[in-house]
Amino acid sequence: MSSAHFADVDEQLRIIRRGTAEIVVEAELRQKLERSRTTGTPLLVKLGLDPTAPDLHLGHTVVLRKMRDFQDLGHQIVVIIGDFTGLIGDPTGRSETRKPLTWDEIRANAETYRAQLGKVLDMARVRVEFNSTWLSRLTFEDLIRQTAHLTVARILQREDFAARYAAGRAISLHEFLYPIAQAYDSVALRADVELGGTDQTFNLLVGRDLQRANGQAPQIALTVPILEGLDGVQKMSKSLGNYVGINEPPADVYGKVMSVSDALMWRYVELLTRWPEADIAALRREHPMDAKKRLAHAITAMYHGESSATDAQAHFERVFQKREDPDAIEEVSITLGQVGGSRERAQLVRVLVATGYVTSHGEARRMIQQGAVDVDGQRVSDVNASIVAGSHLVRVGKRQFKRVVLGAS
Repeated sequence: MSSAHFADVDEQLRIIRRGTAEIVVEAELRQKLERSRTTGTPLLVKLGLDPTAPDLHLGHTVVLRKMRDFQDLGHQIVVIIGDFTGLIGDPTGRSETRKPLTWDEIRANAETYRAQLGKVLDMARVRVEFNSTWLSRLTFEDLIRQTAHLTVARILQREDFAARYAAGRAISLHEFLYPIAQAYDSVALRADVELGGTDQTFNLLVGRDLQRANGQAPQIALTVPILEGLDGVQKMSKSLGNYVGINEPPADVYGKVMSVSDALMWRYVELLTRWPEADIAALRREHPMDAKKRLAHAITAMYHGESSATDAQAHFERVFQKREDPDAIEEVSITLGQVGGSRERAQLVRVLVATGYVTSHGEARRMIQQGAVDVDGQRVSDVNASIVAGSHLVRVGKRQFKRVVLGAS
C-alpha cells in the first residue's frame, strides 16, 4: 500500500481529535501516522470490550464511532472480547468487588455483540479477538514476570482502588490483575493505539508501561468522554434506567432522544454524530425542537434505517404533539375479580400492576404522584383513583400505551 491510500496526517488528526477527551501522547500519534503513511502500513487500533451485558446503548457507541473514524481512515481496528478478563470482572468505577461472570454468561453476551457492533463498524474489516487466546496460555512464571513490571503504588494510583483502600473496603488481589491483563492484550497485539472511555485512562496507560517493559513502542492512549444519560447527570447506564439501547424499538429510540434537555442535545450531536461543523452551526440557529427532531431522526436511522426513523418521527408527532391515539396499541383484558374491584370499578393502582405496566403497588403510586399516568387522555394525580369497567387508553410514562379492557368477573 502506498502513502496515497492514507489521508494527509493533519487531516487524519483533525478527524481523530473530534469528540476526543485526551490523546497520550499526540506527538507520538503524529509520528505513528507519518510512519504509517510513508510505509503504507495501517496502524493497529485496539478496543477491548468486556461482555458484561448483552445489550449496547448509545453510551457504548461513543468509542465505537471513534473506532469507525480510524477504520474510515484506513487503519486496522481490532475488537477484543474480554472473555478471559471477564472472569476477573473490570473493577473500574466500582466501590466493591465485581462478581465475576461464568464462561456461559461471557460466551452468550459475546455472541450478541457481533451483530450490534455491525451497526457502527464495517465488520468485514474488523478483527475480532478473544483475549483467552493468549491470556489462557500464560504460565504462572509468565504472570510473575509481567507483574514485576508494576508496583503496588502504581496500581493504587487508580482512583477507585485508592478510594476503596482509604475507606477500608476490600480489594481482592485478583482485581489488581485486571489492568495487567488488559495491558498484556496490547503487548500480545503490538497495538499502536488503544481506545477507551475516560474511566479507562489508567488501564490504557498501564498498557503503555507494559509495552515498554516488553521492548515495544508504547501505544497511544486515546480516551473519549463518558456520555451522560437521559437525566443529563449520571453516565448512561442500564442499571440507572437512563439509557437508549441501540436494539430498542425505533419509536422508543426516537422518543427517548426527544426527551433529553436542549443543552444535552448538543452533547449528543458532538459525540454521536459526524455532522460537518458548518451543518451543526446552522442547526444551532434553528428552533431547539426542530434541531432535536433532526438528531432523534438521525440516531434512530443509524440503528434501524431511514424508513423506521421516519415512522418513529410520525408516531412521536401524532401521539406526543397532536395528542392522537397511537397505532398498534397492545390490548390487555383483565377482570374486576383479578384486581379486587367492585361490581363496577377497580382501583387504578391495582389495574396498573395487573396490566404489567409496573411491578408493585408502590411503583404504581409513585408513577401517579409524578404525573406519569393518563387515563383516556386525562392525567391522574390521586393515588386512590379508580376506573369503571370498560375500555380505557392508559399511558404510563412518556411512551407506554395500552388499551385496558376492564371486564366483569
